Amino acid sequence: MTDSAKDLVARIEVRRGDITTEKVDAIVNAANSTLLGGGGVDGAIHRAAGPELLAYCRSLGGCPTGEARITPGFRLPARWVIHTVGPVWRGGQRGEDGLLDSCYRQSFRQAASHDVRSLAFPMISTGAYRFPIERACGIAVRAVLDGLACNPSIELVRLVCFSEDDLAVCRAALRAVAIVAHATGDPAS
Repeated sequence: MTDSAKDLVARIEVRRGDITTEKVDAIVNAANSTLLGGGGVDGAIHRAAGPELLAYCRSLGGCPTGEARITPGFRLPARWVIHTVGPVWRGGQRGEDGLLDSCYRQSFRQAASHDVRSLAFPMISTGAYRFPIERACGIAVRAVLDGLACNPSIELVRLVCFSEDDLAVCRAALRAVAIVAHATGDPAS
């Protein structure tokens, strides 16, 4: 692995946890297109942030799939919440991979434009939207490595998994991409 690829991988942490308690500059919300709260990660973030988040999100007018919007974190430990709308899995023939990749890339754009140095992502679309976890983790890891390569000011990205099973899959995806990067010298391969 090249030094730059090693450096990028070293800036990624994979852990099991509750994204609402992450002490980072920004957390990413796996939101629905209304941005008005819902179940899973989205509902948990809205509950933890307090009613101010909902009021702020109402002013945004929603968010299309694959895009991202940023709000203050209000009562969360994180200063910012980056809301991104992942695709619903419909078998993989409707551009789901590209839309999921876009969620990560758009989140990095929001983070970079708000001087975020540390960022935590959930596994976007893998809950109620049923995106296969192995596929989603591969997309996430590649997009995060690319995002880190393009944004050297972001020092840390955490991939926060809800379950032990998801954690194992995500760690395996990071190892697999690191092996490819070692072989090719390209951290985003």
